[in-house]
Amino acid sequence: MRIFPPISQRSFLNPAWLCVVAGLVLSLLGVYTIDLGNQINAPQSFAQLSPLAVRQIGHLAVGLLAAFIIAAPDMRIWRVLAWPLLGGSLILLIILLLPFIPASIVSPRNGVRGWIDLGPLDLQPAEFAKIAFVLAAAAYLRFRKNHRTVLGLLPPAIIAFVPMGLIILQPDLGMALLFLPAIFAMLLGAGARIRHMLAILAIGMVLAPASYPFLHDYQKQRILGLIAQFQGGGHASDDINYQSYAAQAVAGSGEITGYNDAKSRAVIKYAALPERHNDMIFAVIVNRFGLLGGVATMGVYLVWIIGAIATAAVSKDAFGRLVVIGLAAIVSAQTVINMGMVLGALPVVGLTLPFVSYGGSSMVAVWVTTGLVLAVALGKSPFLTRESFHFED
Repeated sequence: MRIFPPISQRSFLNPAWLCVVAGLVLSLLGVYTIDLGNQINAPQSFAQLSPLAVRQIGHLAVGLLAAFIIAAPDMRIWRVLAWPLLGGSLILLIILLLPFIPASIVSPRNGVRGWIDLGPLDLQPAEFAKIAFVLAAAAYLRFRKNHRTVLGLLPPAIIAFVPMGLIILQPDLGMALLFLPAIFAMLLGAGARIRHMLAILAIGMVLAPASYPFLHDYQKQRILGLIAQFQGGGHASDDINYQSYAAQAVAGSGEITGYNDAKSRAVIKYAALPERHNDMIFAVIVNRFGLLGGVATMGVYLVWIIGAIATAAVSKDAFGRLVVIGLAAIVSAQTVINMGMVLGALPVVGLTLPFVSYGGSSMVAVWVTTGLVLAVALGKSPFLTRESFHFED
């Protein structure tokens, strides 16, 4: 296996470029809206951008570099590295939970022990653990068929639940939930029996309420807050629902076409929306560009997802196909959950909007994701490719 295949063995005309273009559009939109939400005067030059926007440009540069470094080698190298990468991710997740680690290295934020302080930048291991999990699950499933039995679903479940459990202990339930749609989609892509998957889904839906007593108090409050929103009447608008109501107010005031730049900056500043550069940034987008802008943003995400699905569809490599399916499921689920919590349809669980929200780890991780999709698309399948996921029934 050659680590860097010759150009003649690369497929440069492929649908993964849709992911690259869509990711770049969303990232630049994120830089603009981060600046929009954090200073009232529009910058007249690069030097006048808000500090957070400047840092996000740096995060984007690192993310783009990482994406093309990831895409350059033969995709099979990532299959070889899948298990070591997952092992390294688990070690980092365990380090976050060790009580004797100094606060200068691991300091809780909003009650979550999710970041390792590396001086000039912070590392959020969970962002990269979900990618390593997808690689490991794909490496396990690529030529197997035991996952078509009920007992055969246990090993893939363990691969998912170990990092999930460590992330839940931080506690970061929102990030942990992203593992479920990924493993579900990968199992379906690998030919798992639909009746087994539907049965597991039904059991999970029935048992989900039983997990309520084991949730943290703030997690229970978020669920109760969402129920209160559905009941109407502005319940807990100054308490647990403040962030959600503020986000809905900021987004709703943009109406159909949004405000101009100056008015949007003023509205957002005086609305005092928490996390407007991070979890709630979609509200800033809709305030500035209105309902049409929000729909257009969803459309750009749809372009990314279509590019990924098309890449999986044309790939004959079992490992690469499953990697793309798992990563696409994570990006799709994270986008839907973030927009849902901003619009008051889902509880606030602290998930960023991919490509757009401020954050070094989240930006680099989503561009690593895009780089892996591109790596799969660039690779040409060998002539003697082993058949995978073809079953008689």
